[in-house]
Amino acid sequence: MTEQSVLAWILASALGLFTLFVYVAARRKDSNRRALLEARRESVKNIATTSGECISSCGSYIDADVIIVGAGVAGAALAHTLGKDGRRVHVIERDLTEPDRIVGELLQPGGYLKLIELGLEDCVEEIDAQQVFGYALFKDGKHTRLSYPLEKFQSDVSGRSFHNGRFIQRMREKAALLPNVRLEQGTVTSLLEVKGTIKGVQYKTKTGEVLTAFAPLTIVCDGCFSNLRRSLCYPKVRLLILLHIIISIIIKGIVILTLFASMTMDVH
Repeated sequence: MTEQSVLAWILASALGLFTLFVYVAARRKDSNRRALLEARRESVKNIATTSGECISSCGSYIDADVIIVGAGVAGAALAHTLGKDGRRVHVIERDLTEPDRIVGELLQPGGYLKLIELGLEDCVEEIDAQQVFGYALFKDGKHTRLSYPLEKFQSDVSGRSFHNGRFIQRMREKAALLPNVRLEQGTVTSLLEVKGTIKGVQYKTKTGEVLTAFAPLTIVCDGCFSNLRRSLCYPKVRLLILLHIIISIIIKGIVILTLFASMTMDVH
């Protein structure tokens, strides 16, 4: 009985020491986290935006490891990938409704392989995507086929043709399922800069409220017409003005030509 009592006392002591260690470590982690948050609050008391305007802690304070501006293909995929890695991600997207425009309807086989690598291959399911195995060329009554070299890959590896908006919504939904990823609808108006380092963003919510969000890393993924990216480039990004853009579509066998003028895009 004496030996059993001694063994029980040793086990109880070890368990008590382990519990104390866990408690102290948790308190220390919480203390460090509070100190970090306080330091960030102090550092943003007088932050200049990229437009030169000074702000002083307007709106609520949101803490994250990464802020992503834009939830398109790049932003949504990045949010999901970083979220799976355990990062706290705050995504701010101007419009979280399904995009409805003609762009990015063909995903090449290499893109599908990248989706598999990122664990996003199911995002092409349930959106009426069609498999694409190559191209067909027609000229002067003749035609030929150009097939993708897919012999060494499994049968589901191919290109995909789909509605881009549905694809983006699937990626957003998958990213939002992660508990540490937050998608919010809002318009980022400026980047918050301190001594040449971006500390976060200032944005307007869909209700018109102006808020600020802070993170050690801010990633701008808001498309080819981004105003934020242009403000960060040095020398300044020059705009390429495209005139006389002719797009043809076929409706009931009739070719319709549409002329778009004064389309601008960033040149990088």
